[in-house]
Amino acid sequence: MTEIEFVKPAEIEKRSFEIIQSELDERGIILPADQDMITRRVIHTSADFDYAQTLKYSPDAVCKAKELIRNGACIVTDTNMALAGINKKVLAQFGGEAYCFMADEDVAAEAKQRGMTRAAVSMERAAKIAGKVIFAIGNAPTALITLYQLMQDGIYTPDFVIGVPVGFVNVEAAKELFLGSDVPYIINKGRKGGSNVAAAICNALLYELQKEKC
Repeated sequence: MTEIEFVKPAEIEKRSFEIIQSELDERGIILPADQDMITRRVIHTSADFDYAQTLKYSPDAVCKAKELIRNGACIVTDTNMALAGINKKVLAQFGGEAYCFMADEDVAAEAKQRGMTRAAVSMERAAKIAGKVIFAIGNAPTALITLYQLMQDGIYTPDFVIGVPVGFVNVEAAKELFLGSDVPYIINKGRKGGSNVAAAICNALLYELQKEKC
C-alpha cells in the first residue's frame, strides 16, 4: 500500500511541482525554458508526462501569447468547463475577458437550423469579437476545422490557437491543420487533450504574466 503523505493545503501545489520535476529528471527530460511552466502545469493538471513530448509550440509562441494577453486579448473556449477553469480575475487585470458561446440558446437554434455543430457556430460568433482573440479549444475538433475554414475563405484569421481537443474522430486531423499554418499555436499532437488542459495552458500564461507584473 502506498504511504499517505500529509501535506498542508498551501503546500500541495508546491509539492506536486517538486514531484513533477523529480520525474522529469528521472526521464532525462529538459523542457525549453520558455515552455517549461506551461508544459509543467499541463502535466500537473493531467498527471500525464506524455505532454512533455507531444505539446508543440510554434516559434516564439509563448512570447506571442503573453503579448496578446498583455495587450487585452480575449480568450474564447469551446466548453463551459474550460471557461470555468480559466482564472478570469487575472485575465481581467490585463483588460481581457473570457467567452464561451456553446450554451447560448441562439447558437443552439442556429446550429440546428443550419445542420451544423454548436462548436462551428460558436467559432463564427467568436470571429465577430472586436480586438484580438486567443482560442482555447479543448473538446471540439469541429471548432478548429471551422476556424481553419474561415481562414481559407479569407473571412477571419485567429490571433492565436491553443488546440488540445480530446477524442477519436477528426481530432488528430484538426490539430494538423494548424500545425501546418502560419497562426501562432500551442497544440497537442495525438488524441489527448481536454478542457482541463486548455484551461491549464491559459492559466500558465496568466500566472507567468502576473509574476512579471510584480
